[in-house]
Amino acid sequence: MTMNNILSSLERARTVMIAGHTRPDGDCVGACMGLWHYIHDNYPHIRADVRLEPVSDSYKVVSCTELIINTYDDDTVYDLFIALDASDMGRLAGAVKYFETAGHRICIDHHISNPSYADENHILPDASSTCEVLADLMDMEKISREAATALYMGIICDTGVFKYSNTSHHTMDVAGKLMEKGIPYSDLIDGVFYRKTFMQNQLLGHCLTDAKLTLGGKVIVSVVDRTVLDSFHAAHADLEGVIDQLRVTEGIEVAVLASETDQVGYKFSLRSNHYVDVSSIAAEFGGGGHVRAAGFSAAGDPWENYRKVENMIKEQLEACTME
Repeated sequence: MTMNNILSSLERARTVMIAGHTRPDGDCVGACMGLWHYIHDNYPHIRADVRLEPVSDSYKVVSCTELIINTYDDDTVYDLFIALDASDMGRLAGAVKYFETAGHRICIDHHISNPSYADENHILPDASSTCEVLADLMDMEKISREAATALYMGIICDTGVFKYSNTSHHTMDVAGKLMEKGIPYSDLIDGVFYRKTFMQNQLLGHCLTDAKLTLGGKVIVSVVDRTVLDSFHAAHADLEGVIDQLRVTEGIEVAVLASETDQVGYKFSLRSNHYVDVSSIAAEFGGGGHVRAAGFSAAGDPWENYRKVENMIKEQLEACTME
């Protein structure tokens, strides 16, 4: 698929919906807003709506995020639906009803677990992020500073500012071209990835203090229930970055963060450093992601579910030792 393929669908459409996955992260928000700006800048005759659940304040450095629609209570039927960074149709959450009624559906993603659920699918598992995939589809000369800012934000979020193993030579090339658009890349990295409120730092401190080591210090796990979030007057989005800090603990192979959600059960975030394929573990619970970064949601006692996760981690580590 190329941007021309997408735009051929756009040319036949009057209304377009852009949506991503539930609890949108930086790559999801960056991809949705990057595509929105690209369409808005170059094809002003097309009406495009972005629908996402409420996004973290740190992602609002991207312009026009105030135009994101956070509700799903109307019955609008769109000519075209473009799903971004959503590994399966269920991850579209409230937006799925618009997906089902749209005249045509396109999915652009980089999750290896994506089953190609749309009418047209462009899925590149080797890409660092959906924003990298989008940047390759677009005509770089037609990417504005605002669109470049959104795409760059998504890339730094999904690569951990270019330190994760999903960062490639091509990733750096794409990022460099986006930087040439005059984006405030240094401030962007600080504001999106590193800067935290005092409350968020306190919450991070709690998660680290409450964390436990298992499997001989190879795994670190922290569980955050609703009472903890309420005690800090925190939202789920305030946990952004906690799993990454757990992952860089000395001697750790796998980091696990289980956090109680507003829905049923807990969200499990999994990160590994070298050997464990956490996407295969997440898949056992109906989740997905990447080899080194994945997640799932599960009802029931979080520690009981963690013990199942731990057993699968143990099996993989033992298999590595045997080899």
